[in-house]
Amino acid sequence: MSHRRLLDLRRGVLTRRLRFRDRHGRHLGVEQVRLVHMGDPHLAAMRTTFTAEDWSGALEVESALDGRITNSGVERYRDLNGHHLGPVRTGTLRDDTTVWLRCATIASDIRIAMAARTAAEPPVAVASHLTGPMAAHHLAVEVAPGRPAVVDKTVALHTSRDSAISDPLGAALERVARAPTFEALLAGHVAAWDHLWRRASLDVPDEAGRILRLHLFHLLQTLSPHTAELDVGVPARGLHGEAYRGHVFWDELFVLPYLNLHFPEVSRALLTYRHHRLTRALAAAEDAGHVGAMYPWQSGSDGREETQELHLNPRSGRWLPDHTRLQHHVGSAIAYNVWQYHQASGDTEFLHTKGAEMLLQIARFWAGATVHDPGTDRYRIRGVLGPDEYHDAYPDTEEPGIDDNAYTNVAAAWVLARALDVVRMLPPARAAQLCERIELHSGELARWEEVSRRLHVPFHRGVISQFDGYGDLAELDWHAYRARYGDIRRLDRILEAEGDSVNRYQASKQADVLMLGYLFSPAELRGLFRQLGYDLDDEQWRDTVDYYLRRTSHGSTLSELVHGWVLARARRADAWTYCQDALVGDVADVQGGTTEEGIHLGAMAGTVDLVQRGLTGLETREDALWFDPAPLPELSEFGFTLHYRGHWGITVRLSHGQLRIGVPSSAEEPIRVVFRGREWTVPPGDLLRLPTAKR
Repeated sequence: MSHRRLLDLRRGVLTRRLRFRDRHGRHLGVEQVRLVHMGDPHLAAMRTTFTAEDWSGALEVESALDGRITNSGVERYRDLNGHHLGPVRTGTLRDDTTVWLRCATIASDIRIAMAARTAAEPPVAVASHLTGPMAAHHLAVEVAPGRPAVVDKTVALHTSRDSAISDPLGAALERVARAPTFEALLAGHVAAWDHLWRRASLDVPDEAGRILRLHLFHLLQTLSPHTAELDVGVPARGLHGEAYRGHVFWDELFVLPYLNLHFPEVSRALLTYRHHRLTRALAAAEDAGHVGAMYPWQSGSDGREETQELHLNPRSGRWLPDHTRLQHHVGSAIAYNVWQYHQASGDTEFLHTKGAEMLLQIARFWAGATVHDPGTDRYRIRGVLGPDEYHDAYPDTEEPGIDDNAYTNVAAAWVLARALDVVRMLPPARAAQLCERIELHSGELARWEEVSRRLHVPFHRGVISQFDGYGDLAELDWHAYRARYGDIRRLDRILEAEGDSVNRYQASKQADVLMLGYLFSPAELRGLFRQLGYDLDDEQWRDTVDYYLRRTSHGSTLSELVHGWVLARARRADAWTYCQDALVGDVADVQGGTTEEGIHLGAMAGTVDLVQRGLTGLETREDALWFDPAPLPELSEFGFTLHYRGHWGITVRLSHGQLRIGVPSSAEEPIRVVFRGREWTVPPGDLLRLPTAKR
C-alpha cells in the first residue's frame, strides 16, 4: 500500500518503510534499517521490525545468503555473460545460529566468504536451510497489535585479498560470532561517519548543499580511509552499479583534487594503485612501438587495456569500431594527480620515489610520441583522441585518430616541464639512482626540454582549435537537430543512425579544449602557452570558451561541470546554469536512465571541488595556499574545512564580501597564503580576513 526509502546521510543509514494488506484485509507494517559498517568494513547489519495493525498470528521470515546473484543490472549488457561466481558452497554451524556461503570469482579467482547470523525479539527458534547456492535462516515470529517482532541480521564478509587472515571463511565466521548487537553496531557505525563528516565538513546552504552532501556521501562510500589499505582505483561509476563493468578511466582527475585536501592518505593509495600497474603501462607502450608508460583508457585489476573494440549504437542497432583507447591523455591525468598530491600534502617521499617514476615514464612516452615537423619547426602528436570522444577520425578516412589535439598537446607539455622539475628537485644521489635504473640520459632530458617548448597548438579564426583541421569541418544546424530530436546529448548516435558521421562536424560531446581551463588557473594557462611560444590573452580565451560553448552537446556528465567551472571566471553570468546541471546530473538522472546503472563519481566529486577550489580560486603550489575567489550570485556564501600539510581542520569561509581563513592551534609551522598577488603568513591559532571585492 505504501513504500518509502529514507537515506540518512549524516548517520549512513538506509531506512525502508512498507505497508501491506493481504487478501483477508489484514494490514502489516514493515520497517527495515540497514547499514554497511563504516568502522569495520567487513560487517553489515539489518534490523527489520514487523507490526501487525489489526490481527494476531505468525509470520514466516527468511534471512538468506544468496549465491545466485548475476550482473544483470544494465539492460544493454544482458546478452553478455553476467555470471561471475564459481561453484558456491554453503553450510551452517551445528547449533543453526550461523549460515555461511563460500565461492570464488571465475576470472580472477578471488575467494569470497560470507557468514550470517539471525536473531529475533522476542526470541524464537531459528532453523537453517541449505538449498543449492543459497543458505537461509527460517524463523516463525508471533505478532499482534502493540506487540511488534524485531529480526536482526548481521553479515560478515572476507575475501582472499584481505590481510591478517588465515582463510576467508574462517575469518568471516569468527567476525560474525564476535560482532556485537545491532544497537552497538549502529552506534559504532554512526561514530565512524561522524569522524568522516568532520574531516569533510561542507557548509553550503539550501538545495545545493543537500545535493553536495549526497555527492560527498557517495564519494566517501567508495573512497574512504579504508581504501588506503586496499589495492583499488577509482571506478567511473563508484561501487553503485554495473556500467562500464567497474573499469577505471581518468575519473580520478576529478576526484583526487578533493581528496588531496581532506584524505591525503586515500589519494596516496590511489596513486600507488597506478604505480603498481606501471610495469603494465611500460609493456603497453613497448608493444605499440613507443617508449615510456602508456596507461590504458579503460583498465581493470591488472592494468591492461580493457577498452572494447566495438560498441553498439542502440539507435541504429549497428556495432561500430571503438577507437577510444587512443585517449592517451589518461597518462597526463595521472601525472597531474601525482604533482597536485605533492603540492597539497608536501609528501616529498612519495614524489621522490613512486611519483617520480610515473612522472618520468609518462613524460618519456609523450616525448617519444612526438614527430618533428620541419616546415613549422614544431613537434606534433598524431593519431590520438581528445576528451571529446566524438571525433575519432578525419572525415572519409579509415585511419583512426586525429592530430594535435590541443588538450593533449598542452597537457603533454605540462607533463614534460613537471618531469624536468622533479629531476631538478631530486637529491643528487636519488636522481642518479633513478636515472640509472630507468636508463634516462641527459640527451633525453634535453629533448624533453625542447619538446615542452615546441609542441604545436593549432588555432583557427582567432580561437584554439580542438585539433588540427577542426575549423575546416562543417557547421551543424544545432537548432534543427534540437527541434527534431529534443535531447541531442548523444549526437554521435543520432547522426550515425541517419547514415551520417559526427566526424564531419564542429560538434563536441563534452569539454575538450576547455579542460585546460579546468586544470589550470588563468595565470598558469597563460604561462603554459607562453612556454610554448604562443600568446593567449583573456579576450582570446573568452572567445575560445564562447566558440565551444555553442558547439557542445554535453553528452557526458563531466561536461556541465567543466563548463560551469570555466564560466565562473570567463563569463560568470552564464555559469550557474551549467553548475546547476552538474549538481542534478544524477539526482534527476538527466541522461535518462544512466544513473540506475551507477552514479557518476567524477561528476559528483567535481561538484564538491567546484565549491572548494573553483569558486575560491584555491590552488596549492609553491608551498602556499593561493586564493582568487570568483563566487557566483547564486552561491556566494559557503564554508568548508581542509587538511593542508599537517594542519587539520583549516577553515575557509566566503561570505558578505569577505574570505576568512582560520588555522587551528597546533605545533605545525605557519602557512603561507597568497591572495591576488599579496602574501600573508598565518600562524596556528590565527584567523585571516580578506575582502573579496576586486578593485
